[in-house]
Amino acid sequence: MRTTVLERTPGGMTIKISIITVCYNSAATIRETLESVAAQSHADIEHIIIDGGSRDETLALVHAHRRHPGALVSEPDRGIYDAMNKGLALASGEVVGFLNSDDVLADPGVLSRIAAAFEAPEVDACYGDLIYVAASNPARVVRYWRSRAYQPGLCRRGWMPAHPTFYVRRQAYQRHGGFDDSLRIAADFEICLRLLEVHRLRVTYLPEVLVKMRTGGVSNSSLRNVIHSNREVSWALRKHGYPAGLLLILGKLASKLLQLRWLPVSRRA
Repeated sequence: MRTTVLERTPGGMTIKISIITVCYNSAATIRETLESVAAQSHADIEHIIIDGGSRDETLALVHAHRRHPGALVSEPDRGIYDAMNKGLALASGEVVGFLNSDDVLADPGVLSRIAAAFEAPEVDACYGDLIYVAASNPARVVRYWRSRAYQPGLCRRGWMPAHPTFYVRRQAYQRHGGFDDSLRIAADFEICLRLLEVHRLRVTYLPEVLVKMRTGGVSNSSLRNVIHSNREVSWALRKHGYPAGLLLILGKLASKLLQLRWLPVSRRA
């Protein structure tokens, strides 16, 4: 499988993109998420909201600040990946991406550049870079997830693209399935492994910051969750017939340490 690297190019204004935002009691952050989608220059956007039955002001903020059409579901779910699968079932766009309720698109041109990538019919998926910002101060960059062009074998070694930057043609989910919601933390890794490594989707890397993500994700929120995440990653690899062991864990740790070294290019962050 050959992976291409696209430079920043505007365009691609004809492809409908479905953005799925999963939320629960997200009143503290979701307004910025909604506004970052509303500010996009891309013309054809569907913004689907899957709420877990919030008891705070989340839904009021959605009604006030969502600017694009899309389903709104508010009901209990079995976890974030169950909610993401609900969003996939409702999506009508040619391309689908996920934007968490405490994340924002990095600038108003992000979806236009993603759409431009998908103007090439041979592209099944694309992804880019991500910066982590402090939960209490989104202006302060904590870590830079600089990705790389995909090569076969990377996911088998525990690598994955930053999932909030991962956009996939909806037909690929229809063919190969959604998230394995039996996993609590690492279903995003499993689906990247399945789509890129097992089914060999043709994928493009956009070497720029696409998403700003607040720190405090579930997988890194405690030592227990880090251990559980590594166990789920190992299980996902074995499920698809790939080996998993100490070298995998060391590789994932080295990857995260490297993220602390990089600083984002100022004009893209």
